[in-house]
Amino acid sequence: MTTFADLNLDPRVLQAVSEAGYQTPTPIQAQAIPHAIAGRDVLGIAQTGTGKTASYTLPMITLLSSGRARARMPRSLVLAPTRELAAQVAENFDIYAKHTKLTKALLIGGVSFKEQDMLIDRGVDVLIATPGRLLDHFERGKLLLTGVQIMVVDEADRMLDMGFIPDIERIFQLTPFTRQTLFFSATMAPEIERITNTFLSNPAKIEVARAATTSETIDQRLVLFTPSRRDHAFAEKRAMLRALITAEGDGCTNAIVFCNRKLDVDVVAKSLKAHGFNAAPIHGDLDQSVRTKTLDDFRDGRLRLLIASDVAARGLDIPAVSHVFNFDVPSHCEDYVHRIGRTGRAGRSGVSITIATPADEKYLAAIEGLIKQPIPRVAAPEIVFDDRPDRGEHRQPRSRHQGRDDRRGPREDRSRDDRPREDRARDDRAPPSAAEALPVIDPIGAEALPPPRRDDRREPRRDDRQGDRRREPRRDDHRHEAPVVGMGDHVPDFILRSFAPLAAASGD
Repeated sequence: MTTFADLNLDPRVLQAVSEAGYQTPTPIQAQAIPHAIAGRDVLGIAQTGTGKTASYTLPMITLLSSGRARARMPRSLVLAPTRELAAQVAENFDIYAKHTKLTKALLIGGVSFKEQDMLIDRGVDVLIATPGRLLDHFERGKLLLTGVQIMVVDEADRMLDMGFIPDIERIFQLTPFTRQTLFFSATMAPEIERITNTFLSNPAKIEVARAATTSETIDQRLVLFTPSRRDHAFAEKRAMLRALITAEGDGCTNAIVFCNRKLDVDVVAKSLKAHGFNAAPIHGDLDQSVRTKTLDDFRDGRLRLLIASDVAARGLDIPAVSHVFNFDVPSHCEDYVHRIGRTGRAGRSGVSITIATPADEKYLAAIEGLIKQPIPRVAAPEIVFDDRPDRGEHRQPRSRHQGRDDRRGPREDRSRDDRPREDRARDDRAPPSAAEALPVIDPIGAEALPPPRRDDRREPRRDDRQGDRRREPRRDDHRHEAPVVGMGDHVPDFILRSFAPLAAASGD
């Protein structure tokens, strides 16, 4: 039987591995580590939970044990698709390199650039990053990749799904041609194979298990149900999920529930919490501090149900997850392998339960074709469905004051008037009639008589001027011989004259 001592690792690395409680390497570790230490490029394909992270972390620490890091020029680079997976790699590096003087930096989103720049300026041996944040630092002139000796791409197929392939190709072009490249993934898509043929030189291909296979320690189940009504499908599906969790009883110590959309993650989490379950969501739109706290609570047992999107399927390394529930059938068949791979890790037993509707038939066919076996069907439990929306239900959008009006009645009946008492008393009087409101105009050109006396001290002056302009006749209305109104006895004589007789006398 092969042991870690047989893999030609650095003695300080062997001491750290022994203190971590590991004695026997997994198949992917036993085959990949010797090639990596020999300096060859490695293409490793293995299902999730088989120890791929240690397959490149241990030889990397051994190869970097001699040498010194320079400012802004890391000696090795590890690319991961998600923040959680990058943080997991950083934790593994801390465990296995604790007896060495190697330094590391973690470049992920949600963390201040300033702190990361300080680490890079001091020089790091290992740089662990997500592609987007790495390129941000490079474009800001804070990072050089010309000193990279070892480059690792973890979960390469997930990089393809998340649209990182153009970034990966650009990062490869920024690194030296003489670098050593290690590729690890659970599945191998044609696009990933094209990249490996382009950037890997005569790699040692290690495939310890058929690509996209599931662990034999996972009890897979499929629950088929047809919703009674189309508009009740989402609510009935949530009721089915609650019934399945309840049916597992104490055997379900903790579980991850996967949804296809981030919006559904939030809704399902709120619905479960509303029905008394200890649940919390995690997806890419949450702040990094919230995601970190949620994962810590789940690892420590303070959180029973973790509602996650597929982004989290690649970054969660929690050894003792008893159940995985697929609330939605994944649209990409490879994601099914990664989802259920969160349970049954390191030889433990686990249960995965998938909820499917008739609309998921083509996705189920693709999954069963990928894993080369049918998913066993089980009977659906009885559900109690209440068509009243719970707190996790989508509600129709309402106006800002609609909910308040529904509870308290019309707003004008219960609104509070904070104006001075004298102003409220004045406004409570009966409004003046139309005849009282308008000024009385003298038809013979006398001055406008004032309307009945009112206290108009608070009325804007602008309105008074506008009212005066409305009462003036049009200046171009000289065709009608009407008396000039509003000027009193001070009307000049020439304005009152008619020019028509003068024009007739002149013969025009």
